[in-house]
Amino acid sequence: MALTAAGPAQLVRCGQKDELYRGGLRSAAGTALHGLAGAKKWLEWRKEIELLSDVAYFVLTTLSGYQTLGEEYVNILQVDSTKKRVPSFLRRAIFVSLHTVVPYCLEKGLLHLERELQREADEFRTSQNNPAPGLSSRTLVQNWIQKQVRELTEQQKKTVLQIVHVLKQCIPLLHRLHLAVFYISGTFYHLSKRLTGIRYLHFGGLQGEDQSIRSSYKFLGIISLFHLLLTIGVQMYSFKQKQRARQEWKLHRNLAHQKNMSKEKTTGRHSRCTLCLEERRHTTATPCGHLFCWECITEWCNTRTECPLCREKFHPQKLIYLRHYQL
Repeated sequence: MALTAAGPAQLVRCGQKDELYRGGLRSAAGTALHGLAGAKKWLEWRKEIELLSDVAYFVLTTLSGYQTLGEEYVNILQVDSTKKRVPSFLRRAIFVSLHTVVPYCLEKGLLHLERELQREADEFRTSQNNPAPGLSSRTLVQNWIQKQVRELTEQQKKTVLQIVHVLKQCIPLLHRLHLAVFYISGTFYHLSKRLTGIRYLHFGGLQGEDQSIRSSYKFLGIISLFHLLLTIGVQMYSFKQKQRARQEWKLHRNLAHQKNMSKEKTTGRHSRCTLCLEERRHTTATPCGHLFCWECITEWCNTRTECPLCREKFHPQKLIYLRHYQL
């Protein structure tokens, strides 16, 4: 039986078929957990159930040395980079880990790290009258992340938070870049297979079936690559605009702060914001009558819609910016 390199159309159909069966397995496992433990536990452990379902699917197929249902559907077979041998057990185990466990851990790690950094920033900006949330429901990983974050300086926390935001933006772009390269080259449909060097050979059926549509996939890959470059350009331009606006705001804030300081020195009056514990800049009043810096109270309202002092609920639209206020 003749063996030829699998084409992009066969790899796409294989991936879609595998995703269909994996989705069915996830749904069945989620339904079982929902029926046994209730909706609350299902919502709490939904991601973990999906991970266990994916791991079980690939352990019973790829890791055990069998074809997946998608591979069997299109008659393709996994081989290593030499195209002469079936991938070793270690190579297949690395592929399963990269394809299932690593994305889950990366997503969860970035999410917990971002939340911890934001929580530390909120605690640093707010007064110490607010008690910290309890740690009874935290996992060992969350406690370890919290310990590592608390050892960082404030500047290091800001830097790490920026890195987390960049990574969350870059990971989807990396997947889109890999998909565009696949459309052009027609070799590796999944990034995990590219990293492990797992290829496919096609056996049986019509020969050269995918050659007639390979040019269409290449054209699609070029369009995808162009769209990706356009997206990156727009995001970089938006980032520069935000940086410029932030610098202009800081300059304006510092100038206004210097004016207020000079006025306070001449009048002898002194006022502080209870959020940043510094002299109020661009005094803003809440509906209940308490005064804060405009920047401080608007950032506070991003997470809590209540007064930091008296806890009265209000909508952020009700904030009043006091022009020419000198007290």
